[in-house]
Amino acid sequence: MDYTNASLLLKRPVTIKAIVTAQWKEEVNQQLQQQLTQLDQQMQQLEMQGKRTIEEISKQAQDPANLQMKKQVENIQGQVNQKKAEMLEKKNNFLQQLQQIQLLDLDQEVVQAQMESFFRLEKGDNLVRKLNVEVVLRDGVVEDIRGDL
Repeated sequence: MDYTNASLLLKRPVTIKAIVTAQWKEEVNQQLQQQLTQLDQQMQQLEMQGKRTIEEISKQAQDPANLQMKKQVENIQGQVNQKKAEMLEKKNNFLQQLQQIQLLDLDQEVVQAQMESFFRLEKGDNLVRKLNVEVVLRDGVVEDIRGDL
C-alpha cells in the first residue's frame, strides 16, 4: 500500500468573531431583550402552574392538616423555587451581557460563536496552524477567514 499521498480528514474548532458595529450592537441587544421577555413569561407560567398544582392537591386532600399533603406542597414549592432561581440566574446573565455590549467599542472584534469544520491533513502540514482558524464577520457578512484552510 502506498502512503506517500496519504491524508486524514479531521474535525477542528472554528472561532466565529464579529466586528462590533452599531447594527451588530442593535441586533444583539434585541436578541437579549427577546430572551429576557421569554424568560419573564416562563417565570410567570411557572408561578401559575405551581399555584394551580398546590391548589389541586389541597382540594383533593380531605384533611388540610394532612402531613403527606403538606410534604407534597413543600416539595412542589421547593421545585418551583429551584427552577425560579435558575431562571433568575439566567436573567442576571442576560442583563450583564446587555451591559457589556454597551461598553464595547466600535470595530472591536468579539467572539460570537464556536463551530466545527472538517479539514484535510497531509504529510508535511503544520497541524497547529491548521487547527487555528477564525471567521470574521461584519454585520453577518464574512470579512475575513484567518488561518490555514
